[in-house]
Amino acid sequence: MKLLIIGGTGVISSAIALQALEKGWEVTAVNRGSRIPTFASRIRTIKADRQNKEDFAKALAAEKPDVVIDMICFDEADAKQTVSLFRNRSEHLVFTSSVAAYARPYVSTPTCEDRESLSQDKTFAYGYGKARMEEYLNEEMKKPGAAVTIIRPSLTFGPSARNFGLLRQNYNVISRIRQGKPLVMFGEGMFPWTFTYVDDLAQGFVLAAGNPKVYNDTYQVLNTETVVWEDLYRTVGKILGADPKLVYVPSILLRELDEKLMGHLWYEKCYCSLFSIEKFQKAVPEYKPRFTFREGITKVIESWEREGLGIDPVKDKLEDDIIGCYERFRNDLMTLRSDRQYAHSFK
Repeated sequence: MKLLIIGGTGVISSAIALQALEKGWEVTAVNRGSRIPTFASRIRTIKADRQNKEDFAKALAAEKPDVVIDMICFDEADAKQTVSLFRNRSEHLVFTSSVAAYARPYVSTPTCEDRESLSQDKTFAYGYGKARMEEYLNEEMKKPGAAVTIIRPSLTFGPSARNFGLLRQNYNVISRIRQGKPLVMFGEGMFPWTFTYVDDLAQGFVLAAGNPKVYNDTYQVLNTETVVWEDLYRTVGKILGADPKLVYVPSILLRELDEKLMGHLWYEKCYCSLFSIEKFQKAVPEYKPRFTFREGITKVIESWEREGLGIDPVKDKLEDDIIGCYERFRNDLMTLRSDRQYAHSFK
């Protein structure tokens, strides 16, 4: 099997490449060359930037992979680029979407692929872009040429991953828990969410690659262990042997403070997000997530310790300031209890 990965050096791409190599596949990664993976000597690498469309096409002109996995496809334009390059040169094109592409609120629980609609909300650009990508690919599935498969993961993490915590890329979580400093948690922290360890997601991609049973369809591939958002920090605390202090702040306030950094909490994370993998397992019964939530978090922490990650001073101060502001608001709110005009309300 000749596998070409557009991307190939990120947390998920790397896990896919390693599992493909274990199967004896010939792996080629296409990326800008800004990161060199530890397994670089075992794969071919083509240095190309998809944003430079002409050079990207030239760099891939001679490539005829059996399967293409596009890990960095974020909108319709990216999808069109990959389809135009490989529609007549490959058997199977696999595109990475996201559960962020769904319209909220969901209509099914657990969420099923074929019962939901795609987001039309432009304010959440990431989800909107993925939704438009999917709409285009759904039409391409009806045409001759390479088969198309869309895979929708949920939040995925693994060794060296930085997509952690409410403030994104927030590796300060470990130091704050160890120092006894509080952490911001949105809402009451009780919204169910689906986290997936990277090797479990990679397993799904590899099982799907070149598999006719998943051609021209869309699948959720993820773990189904039920956790809520505060479990993320509480599990880190259990691993470190310290109980985290959480300060619960409404997600709408966090969005208004910094929509780019925390808007995802309001648009995506404050809905019950439990997803079914029945459809994928029916097509690919071999797929079985192996890592528990705690096992995955443990591996992330161990990788951060090995890398000697320090503290992000900007995000550390931001978290301190958010908590300080919210505590002052809470204290002011509590003064209403002693206000005589409201005395009857608190009896």
